[in-house]
Formats: sequence, C-alpha cells, structure tokens
Amino acid sequence: MEAALVVLVVALALGFDYTNGFHDAANAIATSVSTRALTPRVALLMAAVMNFAGALLGTEVAETIAKSIVALDHASVGTELTVVLCALVGAIVWNLITWWLGLPSSSTHSLIGGLVGAGLAGGLTVHWDAIVDKVVLPMVFSPLIGFVLAFAVMIAILWIFKNAAPARTHRRFRIAQTASAAAMALGHGLQDAQKTMGVIFLALLSVGWAPREEGIPLWVKIAAASAISLGTYSGGWRIMRTLGRRIIELDPARGFVAEGVSAFVLYFNAFVLHAPVSTTHTITSAIMGVGATRRLSAVRWGVAKNIAVAWVLTIPASAAVAAVMTWLITMW
Repeated sequence: MEAALVVLVVALALGFDYTNGFHDAANAIATSVSTRALTPRVALLMAAVMNFAGALLGTEVAETIAKSIVALDHASVGTELTVVLCALVGAIVWNLITWWLGLPSSSTHSLIGGLVGAGLAGGLTVHWDAIVDKVVLPMVFSPLIGFVLAFAVMIAILWIFKNAAPARTHRRFRIAQTASAAAMALGHGLQDAQKTMGVIFLALLSVGWAPREEGIPLWVKIAAASAISLGTYSGGWRIMRTLGRRIIELDPARGFVAEGVSAFVLYFNAFVLHAPVSTTHTITSAIMGVGATRRLSAVRWGVAKNIAVAWVLTIPASAAVAAVMTWLITMW
C-alpha cells in the first residue's frame, strides 16, 4: 500500500511539474514573443531546453521545500504520504483554474499553500518561522524589487540610448532578447523544477527509499527537469497573452530589461537566499516596472489588479483544496 502511494505521489508530482511548465511557460517567453524577437515555437523550444538545464543546476530550493514547510519526522508513513498527495492535488487544481482564466498566478505558492493546508489538516507541525523567512518575505519583496529595479534600469537604458537611431536600437534589443529570454527560462527551471524535486524527495524519505544525507537522487532531478520541459513546450498561450500584451504593449528594450531583471532576482534567491520565489510574480512586476517608465497610465492597472487578486488567493485557495482532500481521505 505504501509503495503504491509513493508511486502515485511521484506521478502526481510530475503531473504538477508538467502543469507548472505550461502554466508558467509565458514567464520566460511572453515578452520575447510579443516584441517579435522570437517566434512562438522557437521561443517555446528554447524555453524548454533552458528549463531542463536550469533544473539541474542546484537543489537548495528543493531542500527548502522538502525540509522547511511541514514537519514529517514524527508522523506515520501513511500520514506523510497523504499530506504530500493532497498538497499536490491542491496545487494542481489551482494551477488549472488560473490557467483557464488566463491569470499568471504562482505555481510555487500553490504548492506551498497545498503543503500548509494538507499539513494542518493532517495534524502536522507547520514551520511558520521558516515560511515567513523563506516564503512570505521573498513573496513580498521580490516583486517590489523586480518593479523598482526594472524601472531604474529602464530609465538608465533610455538615457544611454536617447540619441540612438530608433530602428537600429530596436533591432539590437530584439537580438539581445534572445539571451535575456534564455536567462529567464534558465531561472524558471532553477526555481520551479526544484519544487517538484523537493516533493518527490519528501515522499521517498517517508518510506526510506532515499537517504536524507545523500540529498536528492539523480533520477528525481532528471524526471522533474523532463516534466517541466515538456510542459513548457506544450505552451501557455492564455497566460502569454496576459503577460505579453494585456498589461502593457512592450518594445524590445523594455522586454529585454524585464527579462534580465527577473532572471537576476531568480538567481539571487536560488543561489544566495535558497528561497522558493515565484517566477510569475517577478516577471509580472518587472513588466509593470518597465511599463511605468512611459507613464503610469500606460500600465493597464485593471489587469494588474486581477493578477494581484489571484496572487493573494493562491496560498489560501490551494491550502483549502488540499485540506479538504486530506480530511476526506482521512475519514475514508
């Protein structure tokens, strides 16, 4: 029975990773596609390859997910696996809802919300201090930093190229966007695929199929990297339209700055803070930041408000779904 539950958890985790890929594919490529720096299919292929590469670059974020959200050490194996299973269900359900509505919500926070909701419903201890330090604070500050930094860098770019020929400048920034989109996709793989690794590692630890001291097995890394890459290649056209055109009409320079700043924030959180931040929040706030350099009214704040509502609801909504699933399975 336990072995079957582990297999089911691994399958659901990879399913979540796949939905993460097509849900968040827009994070890496929407700006490049909207400015016509890349064609949609080429952009998706590039993003899929870079997602795979990014997923294999580290495990610090995965370790945070596996060890710092809920305490599984003193629970029964059945409870541990039930909590992880229901956390995944909560995350997948919210991912699909927001994908259908075309809202760029955070797959990261849907998974964390699922773990918190299922953990509480299963009677486990939730590490609130770690959640505040590793989730809440980065969730608040990363978008703010993304907005402010993107705004500042865009102002500097405008000043540096104020006398340059517009057509030539746009052409050069379109070329530069190939690199910035690749950097963003690498950061997405580095951040988001690791969350799935962490969940699978949790399930393996619960039944003793992986030594804690040896870290995440190689097959888990490759499986998670492959799932998110396949999901990315399948596309996320609904959300891509929201990020690429509905917030603001982007030009190549603004697209380049938004992607470059977002990639920097993702790398800093992964390698320095080991914090699981949202690629969605980061790129969306950066797009708003570069858009605000035209004028504040250039940003479609009504769309931004709808996105913000989805951000606020993500953790409690996925936690609620996961908690209900945990109660139902426990009673059954």
